[in-house]
Amino acid sequence: MYLAVVFGAVIGLTLGLLGAGGSILAVPALVYGVGQPLQTAIPTSLAVVALSSLGGLVPRGRRTSVQWPVALVFGVAGTPAAFGGTALGRLFPQRWLLLAFAALMVVVAVRMLRGGENRAGACRTQGGGVNWRTCLPKALAAGTVVGLLTGLFGVGGGFVIVPALSLLLGLGAQQAVATSLVVVLINSVAGLVAHASAAGELDFTVLLLFAGASLLVSIVAARLSTTLNPATVRRWFAYVVFAVAVFVAVAAIVNPAALG
Repeated sequence: MYLAVVFGAVIGLTLGLLGAGGSILAVPALVYGVGQPLQTAIPTSLAVVALSSLGGLVPRGRRTSVQWPVALVFGVAGTPAAFGGTALGRLFPQRWLLLAFAALMVVVAVRMLRGGENRAGACRTQGGGVNWRTCLPKALAAGTVVGLLTGLFGVGGGFVIVPALSLLLGLGAQQAVATSLVVVLINSVAGLVAHASAAGELDFTVLLLFAGASLLVSIVAARLSTTLNPATVRRWFAYVVFAVAVFVAVAAIVNPAALG
């Protein structure tokens, strides 16, 4: 059970520092580290990420960095898409889902390495402020994609939300991270409801240990995030995601029976 605490702390660290990335490691950690079957790992991951994002949001919620209208637009678009992604995921063997998940992790790592911020994004005003109405169509489209991924793979989608907010909509780095945590929370809850049929299979001991460690670390990491170089943290996290993607792909190919 101590592995649940260790992996939970890692998830909380990434969410607290980056506003993203925790969920993309949570499913592999639960499947290969804790030994859960994929159908149990997905709702467990969603519950853990929801709590962790809440912990990361607490120290940021007192600031003005959260763009609430943008976050709510993402959430409204992503909630029905999460249910669609859940239904779609049930049509494929777990082996192929994990291989697709590994491919998604590679895409995420590449996007994180490229990083950047678009100061002329769709939400930006000429004065440098944020007007959510001007970026409504793009925010709805991006929110739908994120919700689909949430239901399909059991991820909160922060790794997609942060680049979308920065590169597509033009939010600043701190705004993107804080707003992402709100969207991750909404999407994770929606995905968890969509996976409600699996609730009876959850191991609540693992869930509480994993979530408890993740929540505590995410609160501390969120407070430390302003003292660290975000580009350096993002780069090293991308390397970790690459390595985990390779491990997940190899394990899914070599030992599919371990998926449960």
